[in-house]
Amino acid sequence: MSGSGGELASSVAVPAYFPPGAVYWTDLADPRLGAVVLNVDSGAGTARDSGFADVAHRTSAAGVRLAGYVDTAYGRRPPAEIAEEVRRYRLWYGVRAVFLDQVSAVPEHVLRYRRIVAGVRARGAEHVVFNHGAYPDALYAQLADLLVTFEGPWSAYRHVRAPAWATRLPAERFCHLVYAAPRSVLPRALARARRCNAGVVYITDRTGANPWNGLPEYFSRELSLVYAGD
Repeated sequence: MSGSGGELASSVAVPAYFPPGAVYWTDLADPRLGAVVLNVDSGAGTARDSGFADVAHRTSAAGVRLAGYVDTAYGRRPPAEIAEEVRRYRLWYGVRAVFLDQVSAVPEHVLRYRRIVAGVRARGAEHVVFNHGAYPDALYAQLADLLVTFEGPWSAYRHVRAPAWATRLPAERFCHLVYAAPRSVLPRALARARRCNAGVVYITDRTGANPWNGLPEYFSRELSLVYAGD
């Protein structure tokens, strides 16, 4: 699939920034999900957490791809530190994908991120996600499997537009994360993702400093809309 089309997004990816005892994990053992981001302690942590190990096992056993959260500090963290976190995620939680957060968007940092990606792939990352939170320079699309090109509230998402280069690549290469979106705007948010050629989405009604600390009230409705054709 390439270019903008008439269909809704093709998959849902959930940033699961909540503790292992949260009831939401039951809903995430759904093989339809494109991915679930595992965030132990703003990263892999310093020791294996048995609670997270349990939910990671149950979620991946259901056929869901898990991606370990790693902060890159906009390129300021040494590549070796980032690669070590990827190693810990794989060793402790069996995670073989990585969600790199706070990724730079400027062309001057592309070579830096090329080194970062080489390091994480050498440590076992089979799928690399860049979270820019906005559309980056087009060169970043050569480095990662998936680019998060929007992260923000519905009030801002209503006005987002995709640059021309992003409309020429397959929609499954782009993800949009939208919060503070009431149930009433869910269809409009999904339609906006379609117009922006974003094939992977997550829309939530949650707000606050961490809108990813639970699932939206309408999560089942979101899944039914996105996977209606399955």
